[in-house]
Amino acid sequence: MRRCKIAVIPGDGIGPEVIDAALGPIERAAAKHGVTLELERLPYGADHYLKTKQTLPDGAFERLRDDADAILLGAIGDPRVPGNEHARDILLGLRFRLDLYVNFRPVTLFHPDLTPLRGSDRRIDFVIFRENTEGVYLGRGRIAGDEYVAEEINTAKGVERIIRAAFEWAQDHGKTSVTMSDKANAVPAHKIWQETFRHVAAEFAGIDAEHRYVDALAMELVRDPERFQVIVTNNLYGDILSDLGAALVGGLGLAASANIHPGRGGAGLFEPVHGSAPPLAGKGIANPMAAVLAGGLMLEQLGAPEAARDLERAVVETLAAGVRTPDIGGTATTGDVAQAIVRAL
Repeated sequence: MRRCKIAVIPGDGIGPEVIDAALGPIERAAAKHGVTLELERLPYGADHYLKTKQTLPDGAFERLRDDADAILLGAIGDPRVPGNEHARDILLGLRFRLDLYVNFRPVTLFHPDLTPLRGSDRRIDFVIFRENTEGVYLGRGRIAGDEYVAEEINTAKGVERIIRAAFEWAQDHGKTSVTMSDKANAVPAHKIWQETFRHVAAEFAGIDAEHRYVDALAMELVRDPERFQVIVTNNLYGDILSDLGAALVGGLGLAASANIHPGRGGAGLFEPVHGSAPPLAGKGIANPMAAVLAGGLMLEQLGAPEAARDLERAVVETLAAGVRTPDIGGTATTGDVAQAIVRAL
């Protein structure tokens, strides 16, 4: 059995509930394919911050960077912490400090009744490559009187590597098109995206390179999402478009993401896309499927793609059997769903 060290940060709100529910299926799928997960639960979140005034204690980042093979996060965010300072430092801090420049978000329809779009034969299946370390989320800017300024950072290195990652993934997974989205007709700085996209696309002759302004892309994703395979865009637009994508296939309870640095060793950060949802905490109705699917992305990154596929198939079977939490039209509890996924495995 191959061993992998997983740092588990359950976090806040429903985070601990969905992570506790997801770990059973994730460990079962991993073991089935020869991988033992050594789990270390870490307390970082609102309770820890309120007690210690620390987001990550001294040495914690270095241990995560040097010792963990992956980080599995539940959800971070709590209204007791002013401005959610701890959430920004933990989540964005890990993304930036570990240089996890790819935020990979699959958008897949697992059951036809989950989409709000008309038609029972929808085949929605695309991925979004969101640049994860630049853009307006760097937090640069200033306030001068009544003028509030936010700076958007786009570097040649940052733009080139996220676009290249999208093309390489498309090539490795048999995809035939990559769509890049920007707003260069209104934001001059986005011209670097168009220039770099043309340059990188020329190296991948077998893949169609398409461009869409982000407003037009949002419209097309609602009207005809099946035509897209791989989308690459900046930090802000990727954040928005991936939530739009989640709404097309059942909501955030089914949306997982991977924060990774392709081709380099070290821990990636894997998480459900949904937030901590404090009003739902403790009610036992939070959907654990996104956390399970995040575990699948983690296992694939750890070199166990068959385990990831098993988890996805088990989620599909569970949905088809009607074992669903209230957010997707069911009456099952968090634990019911987790047990059904384990049975499907």
